[in-house]
Amino acid sequence: MTKVPSLNHEAIVAALRRDGWVVLRQRGSHIRLVKRLPDTLLKLTIPAHRPVKRSTLAHILKQARLTTDMFISLL
Repeated sequence: MTKVPSLNHEAIVAALRRDGWVVLRQRGSHIRLVKRLPDTLLKLTIPAHRPVKRSTLAHILKQARLTTDMFISLL
């Protein structure tokens, strides 16, 4: 398993959009994304920071049900 990269919010949102996430809204420095699965609706909040902390990104990936390697392949 590889380390979580240090990226800015634009790269994170672009990669998540390739995985099927939709930007719902942006309010201040937070971007809200949603993804509809057959059994549930997943929601994420991405801070609009440059760069987003690695620990924050790791938590976002856990909520998105993505591994680090799967996320890196979306970049």
